[in-house]
Amino acid sequence: MTDTSAGVERRRGRNETEEERADRMWGELIQEVRVAQTGVQILFGFLLTVVFTPRYADLEHTDKVIYIVTVVLGACATGALIGPVSLHRLVSGRLVKPQAVQWASRLTLVGLVLLLATMTASLLLILRVATHNGFVPWLVGAVVMWYGLCWFVLPLWTRRRYTTD
Repeated sequence: MTDTSAGVERRRGRNETEEERADRMWGELIQEVRVAQTGVQILFGFLLTVVFTPRYADLEHTDKVIYIVTVVLGACATGALIGPVSLHRLVSGRLVKPQAVQWASRLTLVGLVLLLATMTASLLLILRVATHNGFVPWLVGAVVMWYGLCWFVLPLWTRRRYTTD
């Protein structure tokens, strides 16, 4: 199937069965999850050690609350980003790969949103402890906007701009 509008010949899609498409999409999804999973696991691991440092006892109450929220967000992000692996393992061989890919994709998106929240809270905590500056919320807000642009706005714009109905 080709689109020859505007004198440009472009292929639309691939000539693959639903199962072949599910296999390809699963492979792509797992590669994406590996990147995000590694980052969230490293971040979560570091977060878990903070409570055992001598400086933790000196944190203000607000900073301790931010820390606890950050750890919980990190745990949830880790769960969501590991979820696709468990999902695949438990449904493998049940002839539901297209549905498994769909659910794994949703878990991955939830994991990315939770990772964004974890990174935001981590940055807020670190900058509050490091600087005690009123500029911190503005700096964190700018970084969150950057993440949003890179992780969501640009991909959604690209999807809208370059895909056909």
